Amino acid sequence: MQSRTPASRATGGRPRSAAADAAILAATREALVELGWSKLTLGDVAGRAGVAKTTLYRRWAGKNELVVDAVAELFDELRLPDRGSLAADIEGVVLQFAAILTRPEAKSGLMAVVAESTHDDALRERIRASIVDRQKRLVLEGRARAQLRGELPPESDPATAARIADLIFDVVAGAVVHRTLVSAEPADEDWARGFTTLLLHGLRGTS
Repeated sequence: MQSRTPASRATGGRPRSAAADAAILAATREALVELGWSKLTLGDVAGRAGVAKTTLYRRWAGKNELVVDAVAELFDELRLPDRGSLAADIEGVVLQFAAILTRPEAKSGLMAVVAESTHDDALRERIRASIVDRQKRLVLEGRARAQLRGELPPESDPATAARIADLIFDVVAGAVVHRTLVSAEPADEDWARGFTTLLLHGLRGTS
């Protein structure tokens, strides 16, 4: 089943309410934990959020879009800490990411949309745009900060820089998701430190 085309937003009428949006996304995550993907409905979400069902349809075209945005909001909480070194900064992000993934609403939401996207190309694209591409900012910020510190050399070729940024993100996100959600093992400080050491060795090898 393909995702419906995203509904137009704020194209006239009353302006959107940030409070209503926040309530809807929180209700979506709550429903995912309690009901799972298959039983979640926009009617249930509307009831939990205390809004009319039509309010949801004015903002989201369907369940796929709504759930992706609800999950994406969780990952928007990630921040790049300034802990004084590239290694410490990476460890900080890894620990934040792992902590988010241990939350039931993140675990349920991410696993659900990824599973659904295996047969829904439009949903896969929305996940990439709303979650993956948005969080690549952490890689770009961290690399720029490390270059200013002299820990990493600047890249002279933009295409190479973009390719390396993609690889870094894939390695970090893939490792943490596998550790926490697939292996169900703790991504604690010791693990984050060992992973960062391995990652940095690879980074310096590509410079």
